[in-house]
Amino acid sequence: MSITVEQSEAKPSGPAAAVVLASGIGAFVLGLFTTLNEASSGINDFLQFSDDVGPLSGKTILATAAFFVAWAVFAVLWRGRDVAWRPVLTATVVLLALGFLGTFPTFFEAFAD
Repeated sequence: MSITVEQSEAKPSGPAAAVVLASGIGAFVLGLFTTLNEASSGINDFLQFSDDVGPLSGKTILATAAFFVAWAVFAVLWRGRDVAWRPVLTATVVLLALGFLGTFPTFFEAFAD
């Protein structure tokens, strides 16, 4: 009695790389809008999608939209392709770090109106 195991073909890395990079872009957009919100009262007013929530509503909605748009664009561009992981991960880490930095009060309060 022998058991055979079929080898499956490796799936392309493009779709996975697309979502990883999109997460970095979404985090960066959140940090950017957090900082811009402090720097300009006009942007603060623009980001206030809901009076109950304040400008946080605009920041999170736009960051989420940036994530989904970036994911869709890169998923289409990289569909069926193998993507080099090193540049994708490097860009993602840099974008995540910048986004994280932009959400620190010590950083964004330096740009306050």
